Amino acid sequence: MDTLKIKGMSCQHCVSSVKKALEDISGISEVTVDLKKAKATFKNNGADAKEIKTAISNIGFEPLD
Repeated sequence: MDTLKIKGMSCQHCVSSVKKALEDISGISEVTVDLKKAKATFKNNGADAKEIKTAISNIGFEPLD
């Protein structure tokens, strides 16, 4: 499982948006997003790290390394 810290989430709507953005990427599955810990955990089966970060940025959040 991969983990990505995400800056800027403040509510359950944010969590839902991040979850959907990640699930829409080919190769990503089993997505869970933790608002309190400000992170997403997911199974990556070949998705590009840049594509993942771009998807998060495009919905208004900041992916952190």
